Amino acid sequence: MKPKIFPLGDNALTIEFGNRIAAETNNFVLKLTRFFDVNSFKGLIEIVPAYASLSVFYDVSIVRRNFPDFPTAFEAIKKFTEHALQNLDDLEEEKPRLLEIPICFDIEYALDLDSVAALNNLKPGEVIKIFLAPIYRVYMLGFLPGFAYMGEVDERIAAPRKTAPRLKVPKGSVGIAGRQTGIYSLESPGGWQIIGKTNVELFTPEAESPTFLQAGDKVRFYTAKL
Repeated sequence: MKPKIFPLGDNALTIEFGNRIAAETNNFVLKLTRFFDVNSFKGLIEIVPAYASLSVFYDVSIVRRNFPDFPTAFEAIKKFTEHALQNLDDLEEEKPRLLEIPICFDIEYALDLDSVAALNNLKPGEVIKIFLAPIYRVYMLGFLPGFAYMGEVDERIAAPRKTAPRLKVPKGSVGIAGRQTGIYSLESPGGWQIIGKTNVELFTPEAESPTFLQAGDKVRFYTAKL
């Protein structure tokens, strides 16, 4: 696939590998993320992977000082990115982490479990069984600190976002939106269909690694009481 590289405001660029949710595409994104981690450049601020794209934020003045041969900071980082894309095969494959996360499906936590079951002509217990079967991939983090977008949910239990989002979704709530699943790392408004809750801390700002999950991780859910 031939990626598109374009500016994102005055101090960032985006590398886009398409517009669909697919493990193959996300692998390119994560591999490029790792290249920037291993081969940083002066002026790099942050790299932000998404489902099918990677955004690179940089300090324009530092980039201009260190890459004076280029007419703009964007052109310098674009050239760096093109070099990275040509050398991705040199990176060793990194084995993803497999993390296990408990979920409680008791009625007081599974706010929309009955609705998801009814929508798909299933019983709540069948939804739970189907949901627990796969190992999910963390495609990206976003929306809230530590909120991981995971997939893909079995199409038999897929459910659209709520037409009227809740003003408060409890921290730890596990939700479904389309064929995505995710865990609310903090209490927040939200429109995902809530089917359970976990007590795992997904965001610990004072920790060396503040987010429990990272893009590329694998997640297996299992039933447990809170």
